[in-house]
Amino acid sequence: MSLKSKIKDLAHKYAPSIVQIRRHIHTHPELSYQEFETSKFVADELRKIGLSPTEGVAETGVVALIHGMNPESKIIALRADMDALPIQEANEVEYKSQNDGVMHACGHDVHTASLLGTARILNELKHEFEGTIKLIFQPGEEKNPGGASLMIKAGVLENPTPSCITGQHVMPFIPTGKVGFREGMYMASADEVYLTVKGKGGHAALPEKVIDPVLIASHIIVALQQLVSRNADPKLPTVLSFGKIEANGATNIIPDEVRISGTFRALNEEWRAEAHERIAKLAQSLAEGMGGVCEVEISKGYPFLVNNPGLTAKSRRFAEEYLGVENVVDLELWMGAEDFAYYSHQIPACFYRLGTGNTEKGTTNGVHTPNFDIDEDALEIGMGLMAWTTINQLSN
Repeated sequence: MSLKSKIKDLAHKYAPSIVQIRRHIHTHPELSYQEFETSKFVADELRKIGLSPTEGVAETGVVALIHGMNPESKIIALRADMDALPIQEANEVEYKSQNDGVMHACGHDVHTASLLGTARILNELKHEFEGTIKLIFQPGEEKNPGGASLMIKAGVLENPTPSCITGQHVMPFIPTGKVGFREGMYMASADEVYLTVKGKGGHAALPEKVIDPVLIASHIIVALQQLVSRNADPKLPTVLSFGKIEANGATNIIPDEVRISGTFRALNEEWRAEAHERIAKLAQSLAEGMGGVCEVEISKGYPFLVNNPGLTAKSRRFAEEYLGVENVVDLELWMGAEDFAYYSHQIPACFYRLGTGNTEKGTTNGVHTPNFDIDEDALEIGMGLMAWTTINQLSN
């Protein structure tokens, strides 16, 4: 029996139990940096197959090694994230979240379960490949500063040092059975922008006696949109969006201050730094010109994610061998952000998309929504494909 057939058979064999693992994790979601029970569960699952996981990496991270023959010949890392989002689940399924206001709405339960399945396959086949596989189960992908950065600081890319790292992420807009790859620049950097506009509140019927922070805030938001559209390189998309405005006044009350929260995303580090300065300068000067004050805080988040061209090209070729050329698609630039980007700036990295969309099963809702769910048939594909590409990366 060929190695590919062995992997597919093992993926099919383990799929039912991995589905149950995914459902367990989905039922018991934990927010970023609070994945204490999830990490214990992951470590227990790794011990069940004979591995010796290291727990408590960056507090809630888990790392384990699978040694093949000649284990020092080459080392490859595989990563899954474990945290959930502060979203109330709306799905009525048997595995619905039992934690009020917390939901695996981004598929991290799938990533973790799939990597556990991959670990089972690779551990069973460890006498058929040379090298070592480092399994990284990471906390805090959804929240600054990003669990990946904390894991790196804790030494996850050392002792032993992997030559490359691979990660996968669900994609409901790609049908189940297909996967997507993109070489080079793929995902944007992400920064959080907080503006506090201060004026002088008072009666709304007496605007001449106040310094209206609501009016100032509206001018700032419009002006900042023009800053991006008139200065960003059109070849490298930029996003500046504000999703939260707090003005605690009333129909006849102008408040003393307005708080604005938003996100800034870019694909160029020089422009990113320049834009931070421009945002602050424009907001502050505009507020001052209208008699108020604007305090600016920009929380620098994840860098852009770049897929190593050589590694990604090989991974794509292996995926075509495993799934068929017709089931491997091209990915467009994505203005979403991922803290996997931190790894991509340290060692060659490949971050690809696992299709989970199925119209008949109703799994085409986007991530970060209360109705997000996946076609669980994708788990068998995800764990088998990662096992196949990993073994081939070790020998190429």
